[in-house]
Amino acid sequence: MSFVGGLVVFSISWIIVLFMVLPWGVRTQQEDGEVEPGTVESAPTNPAIWKKFAITTVITSILFFTFWATAEYDLIDYRALFIGDR
Repeated sequence: MSFVGGLVVFSISWIIVLFMVLPWGVRTQQEDGEVEPGTVESAPTNPAIWKKFAITTVITSILFFTFWATAEYDLIDYRALFIGDR
């Protein structure tokens, strides 16, 4: 796998994992009982976005390393798995 190919796989994986991590631990203003004037009741009180970015990076790094290692050392032949024999 080339550097650019790895960067693309990591970036796409990071975004997908981010969307899975974003809802973790979210408390709305309505749940906390403190709705700020001019905001929606469903707005989060403390989104902790930097913490979620860090968690996303760790999870994606583990998944990417696993994918890279299996592809680099031919443990799984992804081309045959997804393309098949033609």
